[in-house]
Amino acid sequence: MITVIEWNAVYNCDCIEGMGMLADGSVDLAFADPPFNIGYKYDGYHDKLNDKDYWTWSEQWMAEVQRILKPDGTFWLAIGDEYAAELKIIATRKLGFACRNWVIWYYTFGVHCKQKFTRSHVHLFHFVKNANQFTFNDHEIRIPSARQRIYHDKRANPRGRLPDDTWVLRPQELGQEFGFDKDTWFVSRLCGTFRERVGWHGCQMPEAILERIINVSSRPNEKVFDPFLGSGTTAAVAKKLGRQFLGFELSKEYWELSQKRLNPAN
Repeated sequence: MITVIEWNAVYNCDCIEGMGMLADGSVDLAFADPPFNIGYKYDGYHDKLNDKDYWTWSEQWMAEVQRILKPDGTFWLAIGDEYAAELKIIATRKLGFACRNWVIWYYTFGVHCKQKFTRSHVHLFHFVKNANQFTFNDHEIRIPSARQRIYHDKRANPRGRLPDDTWVLRPQELGQEFGFDKDTWFVSRLCGTFRERVGWHGCQMPEAILERIINVSSRPNEKVFDPFLGSGTTAAVAKKLGRQFLGFELSKEYWELSQKRLNPAN
């Protein structure tokens, strides 16, 4: 049984139980990629609750996130189509979060469908605790604008521009006009042949997603928390970017492997 929670560590525990041990207003940034309730085979968690139970559980853990965030804290939520709208309503209308952005993360290697458009996106909600006071380090994520990169217009802002939160077509449908330097959230899912893939978690989040979120929504040495640690990406990126990190993971197997990812020399 866990009796003390320390930062720069990950714990094998239920996230609601673990967050109950954290002080009010102690976290700068929370990122959550919870179970989508679509029947995925997790180790130690049933991912097919009835709707009411899933909504109730989601409200419980998000309420704890709201409590432990600092007054100017930020909460990013990754969620699939099935419950995106409901969780946004719970977060904003029940828990008092302000939604700054509803970002679409577009990826290749989407889930092929036979009787509907192939799914190739995840919803990323950017919530803040206080709509008038929050961290947004725009200088960390600015990219060259079209005026700079294509037209070489001297009137262009030399600082570039902020990325969009828009839908994009698949790269093979855009020809030469689509590139990694574009102002979209185009990041591939991690396939089996990718070097970054750890190989033991089927829903591993790419580091590029967390790098953008952590850079824009926190500062060096601030506290980054993930209630559903999974493969450990949030903690690994937070550590790399000089933030303090904390993660909870219900699966003992995932927890043990994420510790090895964070401390490969051990």
